[in-house]
Amino acid sequence: MNVSVNVGMRRRRTARPGVSGRQLLVAQAAVVGSLVAALFVKEFPGIVRELRIYRMTGGLRANRRYP
Repeated sequence: MNVSVNVGMRRRRTARPGVSGRQLLVAQAAVVGSLVAALFVKEFPGIVRELRIYRMTGGLRANRRYP
């Protein structure tokens, strides 16, 4: 019999067919990245407003004026 030859030709099956670990990691990174981008876009006008107020009050040089 050629049983030993046939055993060597078999393909190994994975434990679970479906999404691999790398694909899952990429999908999670895409979800987190999109959430961070959405939060930044939503908060951008407030950040610009705060920077404008900071510049009007003198920034780091205003230590003596505003104790």
